[in-house]
Amino acid sequence: MPISLALNRLAETAPMFALILLVGLTFGAIKISTVAAEILATKDPQIIVADEIVGFMIANFLTPLRWAPLLLGFLLFRIFDIAKVYPAARLEKLPGGTGIVLDDVLAGIYAFVIVQTFLYWRWL
Repeated sequence: MPISLALNRLAETAPMFALILLVGLTFGAIKISTVAAEILATKDPQIIVADEIVGFMIANFLTPLRWAPLLLGFLLFRIFDIAKVYPAARLEKLPGGTGIVLDDVLAGIYAFVIVQTFLYWRWL
């Protein structure tokens, strides 16, 4: 949560830099997840949380510092992450850290779109 909030604060003054940083963190999570999966000799080790962190950061990107949108972003991210809404299950089958991270990225994108839509229409 603190990393996501810090990124959002950065996005208030430098949105393009924040977006580039988010993309860089996503690629970093893929690399970390690939190495960890190789070391642990497991397809998607449960102890890897870099994918969850990046997915949550995407879900809450540009979200104002208020409880309702932050909580909704978290809950939607978890729902989409668990449900593996199309094509997340296919992404999960990609090799190494790519498969580990990209299904969470997609869950974050789904949550982001819904939260930003609610904010746009002032439903939050």
